Formats: sequence, structure tokens, C-alpha cells
Amino acid sequence: MSVLSVLPRPIVAAPMAGGPSTPALAAAVSAAGGLGFLAAGMISADRLAADMAEVRTRTDRPFGVNVFLPDTNGGAVDQAAVRAYAERLAPEARRHGVTLGEPVGGDDAYPAKLAALLADPVPVVSFVFGLPDRAAVAALRERGTEVWATVTSPDAASAAVGLGVGAVVVQGTEAGGHRGGLPDDDDYGVLPLLRLVAARCDRPLVAAGGIADGAGVAAVLTAGAAAAQLGTAFLRCPEAGTSPMHRAAVASTAPTALTRAFTGKRARGVANDFLRRHDGSAPVGYPQVLHLTRPLLAAAKGSGDASVANQWAGQAHALATETPAGDLVAELTAGARAALTAAVERSGAWG
Repeated sequence: MSVLSVLPRPIVAAPMAGGPSTPALAAAVSAAGGLGFLAAGMISADRLAADMAEVRTRTDRPFGVNVFLPDTNGGAVDQAAVRAYAERLAPEARRHGVTLGEPVGGDDAYPAKLAALLADPVPVVSFVFGLPDRAAVAALRERGTEVWATVTSPDAASAAVGLGVGAVVVQGTEAGGHRGGLPDDDDYGVLPLLRLVAARCDRPLVAAGGIADGAGVAAVLTAGAAAAQLGTAFLRCPEAGTSPMHRAAVASTAPTALTRAFTGKRARGVANDFLRRHDGSAPVGYPQVLHLTRPLLAAAKGSGDASVANQWAGQAHALATETPAGDLVAELTAGARAALTAAVERSGAWG
């Protein structure tokens, strides 16, 4: 039985690495009847273990952990293009008084994190940046963990089912943050992708991308999802670790764009000067570009320079509200129910 089938409310808090996803946020969402997530990306295995322990002190409800799969294509990265990008960014780094980082590869401590999750199982583990191997899926399932895979194309969904995953997260291009699949250049919107995946996939589906209110939740439930995964909608919650600058960007009506300028992998954020200046020059290369730009972006965030710092957000970010996470889960569920009821009433005119 899937965790999704026993959730009191069909709301999943998307994992948001880099600070916004906190144990307090994950616990609040789970305690309210949704499914909270911890983001294991860009932290150590020890930090992950501590975060898991903290969630358990806050709630006894199920929660999940999201893991970045390691870069397996480092040899294909155009190192000359990365070096050229570093030369382009050097003047900006000097203006902020920092030196650009070394554009190295890396596995984000994946083996250590997987070992921690096998030693101390959680109800759900989801993966992004590709599909987990069959051995990892089997090992997690043996320990009672349900495995989810994030996909951005119908073919990837079919491959995920073949690996034995318990559910599929269907991420549309409207979503904030990084594209969760490989390759990262699929451009399916969440509703057509959801219908295409539903036509060939017999697993529960979790819809993600541009969902920020109850009516959006209702739309994806009607289209075949078992639950809606929302990230940007939770960025303004008091439990989230979102910076003040990021909160202000989310509260604005500024447009968003997909770009590789910040990390070398396509990601959606609020459009700013850095994105506009460098998007056309940024090479494909994650995590190499991430390591290159990290000192510059950290300096910009530290100084509050919103013209340079990345601020991930989905297309519907202006709908996010400053609401406690538990209350937001309840509001989203009630709003979805009201939207579905209204749709049924309107359909009566069709005869």
C-alpha cells in the first residue's frame, strides 16, 4: 500500500535544497495530514541524519527524504566552455570581492546518504537528477521504504516503473528550482505530462509544477494525480528557511525563467540581471557550474543583492501566501474540495 493512499490530505511539500526545506517545515506538513519532505541535496550525511531525527521529535507522521543522484556524465562536460564561462564571470566575482570556485564534479556524498537511509529507514525516499539504479530501489524497499522517482518525460516514467519504484513524481516545466529529470531539456507542462504518464504508468502519480492554490490541486487530482507536490507555495511559510530576499521575490509579480546560468542545470527562478546577462553563455555542466558560481552567489545573498543571487520559484509564485504550513495544507485541501464541487455544479449546464 502506497503512503499516498493513507494521507489524510493530498498535499506533498516539495523538497527544496539550499535552505528552504527545514525539519520544522517537513514536520508541520506531515502533522497536518500531508507529506513533508527533507532535502538531502548539498548537505552532509551527518546533517541529514540530524534533520531526520529532528523531524521525528516533532511528529510521528510519515515524511520523506529527497536525494540528488550523482553526476554520471562528468566526462561529457565541455571543460573549455566551463572555463570560458568562468572568464566571463570573473569581473562579477571581483566586484563582490570573491574568487570563483573550482568547477569540479562530485557525487553530493550520495553513497553516504544512501547508507544512512538504509541504516535508519524513512517512509519515503524520492530521487531527482535521473533514475536510481535497481539495486538501490530494491535495498530501500527491503527496509520498508517506498521509493519515488522524479520524471519530466513519459519515457522516463516508464523506465522508473521498470525499476520497481512505488510512485512517480511528474514534474512539469512550470516548477520552480531544478528540473528533476535527465536530460533536463524536456518542456512538458504538468497537465499534458500527467495525462501522458497516466496512459502508460500503473503507479500512483504525484503532480508537480506551478501548483500554488486549491484550484491547482483540484486540477491535477482530476487529471489523475494521487497528490499534488507544491514547493513555491511553502516558501513564505514561517517554518521555511527562505531568506528575506527570496521571500520578497516570491511575493512579487516578477516573471520567472528557466536558466543554466547559476548551476549549469536548467532551473526556474525569478528573472534578474544575472540571469539575463549570462543565460545565453552558460554551459551544460552540473555540478561544475554550481561549484564555480557558489562563492559569487553566496556573496550576493549575503549582501542582499537580488540582481545577482538566484531565487528559485515556480511560475505561480505570486499566489504564495505568508501562512503557517499546517494551515496552508488545510487551506489547499479545502480549496481543492471547493473547486471540485464548483466544477461539478458548472457541469450541470452541459446536459
